[in-house]
Amino acid sequence: MRGVMSPTIRLAVQYVLLFGATGVSLPFAGLWLSSRGMSGAEIGALLAAPMLGRLATGPATAVWADGFRSRRTPIALLGLVAAVGYGGAGLASEAWMRALCWFVGASAAAALIPLTDVLNLRVARRTGHSFAFPRGCGSAAFVCANVAMGALLTVAPPDAVIVWVVAASAGIGLYAWRGLPDEPVSATGPADGLARFRGLGRLLRDPIFMTALFAIGSVQAAHAFYYGFSAIAWKTQGLDERMTGLLWAFSVVVEIGFMWWIEPWRKRRRIGPWAMLMLGVGASVLRWSLMALAPPLWALWPLQTLHALTFAATYLAGVEIIERLTPDDSHTAGQTLNSMLAAGVLIGVATLASGPLYDAAGVGGYLAMAAMAAMGGVLALGVRRRLTI
Repeated sequence: MRGVMSPTIRLAVQYVLLFGATGVSLPFAGLWLSSRGMSGAEIGALLAAPMLGRLATGPATAVWADGFRSRRTPIALLGLVAAVGYGGAGLASEAWMRALCWFVGASAAAALIPLTDVLNLRVARRTGHSFAFPRGCGSAAFVCANVAMGALLTVAPPDAVIVWVVAASAGIGLYAWRGLPDEPVSATGPADGLARFRGLGRLLRDPIFMTALFAIGSVQAAHAFYYGFSAIAWKTQGLDERMTGLLWAFSVVVEIGFMWWIEPWRKRRRIGPWAMLMLGVGASVLRWSLMALAPPLWALWPLQTLHALTFAATYLAGVEIIERLTPDDSHTAGQTLNSMLAAGVLIGVATLASGPLYDAAGVGGYLAMAAMAAMGGVLALGVRRRLTI
């Protein structure tokens, strides 16, 4: 396998597997949990727990992952842990056991994204390929998974969601073990544990770095209400699961176009990551403010195109900003901390709040997301004035 595929394609396959799993878990986990008799607040709490837990699991995973010789080894192990955790959640009959297993599975799955991004960044630097191409392939898989599961749920029970996620997680682990490039963590071998902790601590004590993390994370975390409750809200409005899958898929198709065509154009035009981040902020405030009005189906399509800016532009800008703000020996820690806040603590707090918000105000909860994105923009402007990057 490794002898016949380029590193770019091998990374693209990994992203396909990774986002083939999240393309189902993100939009449809709420529906599956709802079928188990859970309320909005209970669903929000269960989904938020592993995100909030990343305050501890994120840094621990970063230090642990840098202790291996090869970057692909921890990715393989975490994929298998995710499969076991999600599988346990699917089999659990007690609510507490389901929550515990989900915590394990979701924590492992979340750690896969920054570790894969760091591997992609390192290989891209060495081979000259575009970071956005393999990542865009993952977004394409996200689309296919959206549409496939939306169609499947019209004829299959909600348990199809958890079966899919377990199978995809197992595939991630097995493929990473045999198919990913064998990129070393360091040319001199892994540093000792104390040195890895010192590198992490240095970043945590850097006020500019940490403020940048909160700025990026606030804009990304503003997707929490959409991720957790859009499928439920749209079903209440009379849209079935197939239409939910198509709406999600459409937003990611636009995201793919951004990554494959607009992002290379941005690089050629030398448009900086801070400008891209502020573009994402403006699009987020607009998108979530209008979503709070419960727009009809015809209006949802143009609103979904804004995902290219609220997610893709913010994500790519964040990865680039964090890479520039971290020394070479701390890239794993930097990207993990970025993911820990954006896809962990901040989105966990927002998801935790989204459950009661949805129960109390329905789609009006999107207004809180618009405010969160605006706060991220204010923080970003403050940091940008102190930097020249």
